[in-house]
Amino acid sequence: MQQLMFQDDQQFWFETLRNLGLAVYGGSDVGEVVATASHVASGDYDGWHDAWLSTAKRLEAEARASHPVSARDGLLRASTYYRAAEFFLHGNPHDPRIDHAYQHGVACFRDAVAHLPGITPVQIPYEDAVLHGYFYRAAGEGQQPTLVMHNGFDGAAEELHFLGAGGGQERGYHVLTFDGPGQPAAIHRNGLIFRPDWENVVGPVLDFLTQHPGVDPARIALLGVSLGGYLAPRAAAYERRLAAVIALDGVFDAVSALTAHLPLPHDEVVRRAAAEHDGELDHIIADARAQSPTLRWACDHGRYVTGTSTDRAFLAEYARYNFYDGSAEKISCPVLVCEAAADLFYSATEEPDPRKLYQHLTAPKKLLTFTEEEGGDAHCHPGALRLAVARIFDWLDDTI
Repeated sequence: MQQLMFQDDQQFWFETLRNLGLAVYGGSDVGEVVATASHVASGDYDGWHDAWLSTAKRLEAEARASHPVSARDGLLRASTYYRAAEFFLHGNPHDPRIDHAYQHGVACFRDAVAHLPGITPVQIPYEDAVLHGYFYRAAGEGQQPTLVMHNGFDGAAEELHFLGAGGGQERGYHVLTFDGPGQPAAIHRNGLIFRPDWENVVGPVLDFLTQHPGVDPARIALLGVSLGGYLAPRAAAYERRLAAVIALDGVFDAVSALTAHLPLPHDEVVRRAAAEHDGELDHIIADARAQSPTLRWACDHGRYVTGTSTDRAFLAEYARYNFYDGSAEKISCPVLVCEAAADLFYSATEEPDPRKLYQHLTAPKKLLTFTEEEGGDAHCHPGALRLAVARIFDWLDDTI
């Protein structure tokens, strides 16, 4: 898709497009997004926060003074804009603006969905804590199929409402969304950082889910968004209760999206990142992040969600999120791998990650490509959300 704003900053443009795309399910409005982004200069993290926070606060105030339906709609959009406000601030995890915007965004979302039928906040027992999410109960009687959804490296359970949870509910699916370790609710509420062995996260989620009446235990699918395109298939390799898994979009080697921005071979970066000291690599990373808006943001956010103290330590930790161990070949349920033709993160690599994952699968599989002509060629298809939701649930209908 043509880059319409922030010509010198792909990362700011992608986040703008991401928020624009949510409009098709009520998560934003086109004019609000464009007007807000127009006040921001490329690379200005403070300016980005201030602009989105201002829009969110103004919209929330108006929504809370409105009639019920108008209030619901306004609060849904405000929740998106609060989430956008704190998106680029994670380089300093102690910045009070992060929690302020996060808490207001979640409050807006919960107050909004309280006016929608069948949506309930849930707390899922997990080790010594709980995972927070939402259960969407479909209309109808008897056992029905269920889709479990989680986000990825930087997305929230609340965003999943617009990425398929609402669309699934109206198609007759129960939907359970949740934030796992490293994702917003787990970081904010319990300080839980990411872990690559995602089967140990999905297992407790399925234990919780199968206690719900009306859930057919033989028809439970799992969908992961963005980095979730690694996490969900990884869980499916070891969790046999899943009837299908969707990688939106597929990820084979997560760190390859970042090593592509460094002037060294991928394998060398991975090897050297794990060393106790490597001052030269530290300087190379610093120089590269000064040139790459994507690397700058990813390293700042990556330290925040992995609990690492340096960019190099983050890259070493992130290098653990891959399928070189043969886990992809252990998946036995049907797999849908989605890919974007012009993915900001994974199309720069020599072979796109979704295709690498697809090639390693031995289970029944389908590769679904979204193109520029369809408006869906960006990472996770924010320009074609209704098309993506339609294709995914049509595949689920045929599969489970």
